[in-house]
Amino acid sequence: MMTYPSLLPEERFARVVEELLDTPGVTPPADGPGRKGFGAGALKIHNKIFAMLVRDRLVVKLPKRRVDVLIDAGEGERFDPKKNGQRMKEWIVIEPASKIEWLALAKEAMEYVAAGK
Repeated sequence: MMTYPSLLPEERFARVVEELLDTPGVTPPADGPGRKGFGAGALKIHNKIFAMLVRDRLVVKLPKRRVDVLIDAGEGERFDPKKNGQRMKEWIVIEPASKIEWLALAKEAMEYVAAGK
């Protein structure tokens, strides 16, 4: 199990990216000054976003039921990309202080998205 609570969020996410890049179909976040918009800095599988770092927090796509369980356990909140109160039911935001293992959650999200959900 890989835990890096003492690392900065960018470093933690970089380690997740590094671990998952050898997976067939996974592409890394786009780098550079021109990256903007939803998912510009996201990990993708088969060109579909499954994990990203947003404002120093991990955001992943999981089944709604799984997101509900994590929220009920106090591990995160639904993602609101436009900050307008319209939260996405299959996306969860995990705070850096959470005890949730980022790599495990990113793998779970990758498998979910790869399965065509």
